[in-house]
Amino acid sequence: MYKKLVLATLAILAIVYGSFAQEYKNEFGFKSDNDAYLWYGQDRYYTNGLFVYFRRAVDQQKLKGNLEKAIYEISVGQKMYNPFSGYRPDPATHDRPFAGYLYGGAQVGLFYKKESVVKIGLNAGTVGPSALGKEAQKLLHNIVGFYEVQGWDYQIANDFALNANVQYAKLLHRSSNNAVDFTLDTYANVGTTYNGAGVGVVFRAGDINQLFNSAHYNASISNKGKTDKLKKKEFYFYAKPQLDYVAYDATVQGSLFNDNSPVTFDVKPLVFSQSLGFNYSSPHFTIDYSLIFLSKEIKSNAKAHQYGSISMYYRFN
Repeated sequence: MYKKLVLATLAILAIVYGSFAQEYKNEFGFKSDNDAYLWYGQDRYYTNGLFVYFRRAVDQQKLKGNLEKAIYEISVGQKMYNPFSGYRPDPATHDRPFAGYLYGGAQVGLFYKKESVVKIGLNAGTVGPSALGKEAQKLLHNIVGFYEVQGWDYQIANDFALNANVQYAKLLHRSSNNAVDFTLDTYANVGTTYNGAGVGVVFRAGDINQLFNSAHYNASISNKGKTDKLKKKEFYFYAKPQLDYVAYDATVQGSLFNDNSPVTFDVKPLVFSQSLGFNYSSPHFTIDYSLIFLSKEIKSNAKAHQYGSISMYYRFN
């Protein structure tokens, strides 16, 4: 009887401890971008993006110095672009080229105790017909019953895509009640597909965690974590005004090397964007919804652009 009581007590303690520890070192999920998420029938420019991610946190007890957490990430993704509409059989009416971009990538994220973040990544893939943008858009439109797609015969030509990217973020200020903070957020891209850089400020308000524990920087996973989270669950509003410098975009301008794409345009070097969104994260799940508003990006008759983004992630051991 005593033995059974001890075993039952240990089992209850294990369950209780597990519910409080709630530390998961793996994360799997996806992000979907689409201007249909604006809910008013727009279907232009950056019209769809789908990305799948797997992340894993390394043993934090082995990290030295001021490094709080390190996370490795692998991903695959596809982006699709079309003119003002996906039905543009006459290339003379195109205000942006049809283009597809397909890639696989790897990234390492380094999170420091004083709440700075460095992420370094490398993506490799293709731009052009090999990216299967035409096939993916036709399949999507057939599934949801949208209009017929035409115009992909004039898409950006095939080109190998290799890009490196770096992101740096640093906490600027957090209120004494840990309900509001401001973070400097910068990035740079260099390669055969995208070249440019940007700087913005992230404003968050609500139940928020440190940058090294927050879903906002995909840092909810831990492996023998060093510092407790401020909140077991996050639920917050965020806004991010950002200024981008665009040096080159292969999905608009074609290949850097001897391009033979039938329709191309130049890009506007300075683009302003504004992101607004909500994030909810429990120990196991994250769901994020945001709207992104962009100023005019292309030197053509193209207008300013907006789209929505939905992310969902699941954490496990």
